[in-house]
Amino acid sequence: MLQDLGLIAFYTFAGVAGIQVLYYLVLFSRLAFFKNKLEADAPPTADVSVIICAKNEEHNLQKYLPAILQQRYHGHDTPAYEVIVVNDNSEDDSKYYLRSIEPGYSHFRQIEIKQSAQFIPGKKYPLSIGLKGAQHENVLLTDADCKPASTHWLSLMSQGFTDGKEIVLGYGPYVKRPGFLNKMIRYETFFSAMQYLSYALAGVAYMGVGRNLAYKRDLFFRHKGFTSHQHIASGDDDLFVNMAATPDNVSVVIDKNAFTYSEAKPTWRAWFQQKTRHMSTGKHYRFVHKFWLGLFTTSQLLFYPLLIASLFYRPMLEWTLGILGVKILVQSIITYSAMKRLDEKDLFWYSWLMDILMVVYYIIFIPAFVLKPKPNKWK
Repeated sequence: MLQDLGLIAFYTFAGVAGIQVLYYLVLFSRLAFFKNKLEADAPPTADVSVIICAKNEEHNLQKYLPAILQQRYHGHDTPAYEVIVVNDNSEDDSKYYLRSIEPGYSHFRQIEIKQSAQFIPGKKYPLSIGLKGAQHENVLLTDADCKPASTHWLSLMSQGFTDGKEIVLGYGPYVKRPGFLNKMIRYETFFSAMQYLSYALAGVAYMGVGRNLAYKRDLFFRHKGFTSHQHIASGDDDLFVNMAATPDNVSVVIDKNAFTYSEAKPTWRAWFQQKTRHMSTGKHYRFVHKFWLGLFTTSQLLFYPLLIASLFYRPMLEWTLGILGVKILVQSIITYSAMKRLDEKDLFWYSWLMDILMVVYYIIFIPAFVLKPKPNKWK
């Protein structure tokens, strides 16, 4: 009986390991070995509207907004872009700061919202107002607490609008700080990006992040904005991409000068609340996306328990170690290459510990995916 159970555990382990290896070879390798053909100083090909939604963000606006207003994206005489800050019912002095800088930047303006939209939680209402007020067809989104990695951010991201592309996915990492929590947050962010960017490169885009995301205004209005999921507080980025993306209308921009950096949550509790809110939107993805994401997640959950069980099954010990060796080799090569692409190489030495901890991560956050989240505000 024990021998039969051991054999079942081994074959299941082999199947799970095979699934993992296939995901890395067939899917994640697309990001690991992807190369953009971008020019940092390329002249503007189209005007762009940068939209930032802010609620009680005076400190962050003072700290990060100048870097967005000073992008190297100019036409003959004037900037080929505008920056719109949608000030959503802020109770701090954001409006006074924004008014004070308007005279110095002809390409900047504030849209002040003084009333909240009933039954539309989150920032979907202020973002919709910003999109309606934007003057240009190409729209680039980021958050008030994000800083572009360089003055070429706008130029590089706008180059994603080529060959009929309507959605441009970028990367929004977190600033490197001391401490294990920072490494965990950054690894989870990297791991999530490795998935959604690789899926997009495979023609199956399922999400993007609002810290660094661009799309066409026409695409937004063709899909009636956030109407289909306006009752959900989060999802202004991933649910819209999940709904509007096709195999042919999404491009990916991967360049360290095109990233937007923000500060990671300082406490485990704050991060847990943030991830619970984000994970709760996953249940609304298309079925095909949930299936492929779920298959990979299930293989991660099962891999280490089955590995331990297989190691105790002596007749297949050499085969178990061989399969483990192949998985380690493939995963290490592709993970390192993807981390290099996303400028996260320092995390590689923690990657196997983090890989194990991702099992705990899924166990903790699976209830957020299954259960109905409590209503919440975006700020």
